[in-house]
Amino acid sequence: MRIKPEQVELTIKVVHRYFADASVWLFGSRVDDAKKGGDFDFYIETAQTDIALPMARARGELTDSLGIKVDLAVNNHTRDKPIFRIAKSSGIRLA
Repeated sequence: MRIKPEQVELTIKVVHRYFADASVWLFGSRVDDAKKGGDFDFYIETAQTDIALPMARARGELTDSLGIKVDLAVNNHTRDKPIFRIAKSSGIRLA
């Protein structure tokens, strides 16, 4: 897993600011230690119904704080998207 402990801590703090009940996974290229570079991809599960604005704010704050592009896949269980299953099954749970 290519994410520093302080980056994990920061990510969890920011995500919980916008999604208090969230569970968070890292997925994508950063899960593979053999790869280089890449943005941060985070999968978030929440019971919040309104996710558009919190998702945009969390993505912006994380991108600014981590200094690298961040993608968020936020699942509030109102839609079933393949990316949710892929992210959860291939990702590493952070919180």
